[in-house]
Amino acid sequence: MYRIVSLLPSATEIVHCLGLGQYLVGRSHECDFPIGVEALPVCTAPKFCPAGNSQTIHDRVTQLLQTALSVYEVKTATLAELRPTHVITQSQCEVCAVSLADVQEAVSQLTHGPVEIISLQPNYLHEVWQDIERVGHALQVDPVPVVAQLKQRVRQCQSNCGVDRPRVACIEWIDPPMSAGNWIPELVEMAGGHNLFGEAGKHSPWLQWSDLEKADPDLLIFMPCGFDMPKTSIEVEQALKQHHWQSLRAVRTGNVFITDGNSFFNRPGPRLVESLEILAEIIRPDYPKKHWGTGWQRFSPSVFPQNLLREDGQ
Repeated sequence: MYRIVSLLPSATEIVHCLGLGQYLVGRSHECDFPIGVEALPVCTAPKFCPAGNSQTIHDRVTQLLQTALSVYEVKTATLAELRPTHVITQSQCEVCAVSLADVQEAVSQLTHGPVEIISLQPNYLHEVWQDIERVGHALQVDPVPVVAQLKQRVRQCQSNCGVDRPRVACIEWIDPPMSAGNWIPELVEMAGGHNLFGEAGKHSPWLQWSDLEKADPDLLIFMPCGFDMPKTSIEVEQALKQHHWQSLRAVRTGNVFITDGNSFFNRPGPRLVESLEILAEIIRPDYPKKHWGTGWQRFSPSVFPQNLLREDGQ
């Protein structure tokens, strides 16, 4: 039967949502959902130390990319031991996971039999649905019910959006600042906000401070790539002590939010629906707050006036 190696967290989640989790035999070093996948052998590793703040990580990755095509490597020996029939990877971002070229090179060294490489490259939400369908068809599982259910949840989230749309800046990296692109601008608009930076379907752009100050967003939503909420909170607290951040309307009014970008927004898989719901919870006061405390929360350091802070995020 199938022996699937997923080299991408979102691909691991796609395999599970299709009901094929029992056929996973290997994972990337970042695959951590659903619970239990951590027990699988790890087939990738970063070529840099991922510890440190956002500026330190940025400097390490930038330096590494001057001499390497990818910042991650495939553990070829582990891959050979697992004898996969399918390897799922991506060609969307060289900084997000192992490169397609590295995966192709590693698979070419395997001698146990044919291995199908499934490469995912989503830029829009509808392309995420297409990726789920692509994986399902490759593994001979009908993806239609899964995709239909996800689309239905999206439609439910989009219903009853008001006409008053707050202006939203989604920050995918803190130092230097980068706005969220790809599927995030779509999700913001679907959730009832007006997205200020980043263009749907295009890679996330670096932000100039003059552009951020000129736009002066109503809401700031931090979703750093690879960061969970505790780490994001630490990074945001340090950043917002700087005068240029404090000049922004969203900071002055206490409308700064942190999210678990690593678990949700950065992963183009089925949990983008939860990401949409999180945005709706932040943007729309009347939307049920079922992800508060686990997927997002209002940022509340000592620099904010206490009368602006409420535990329910409103």
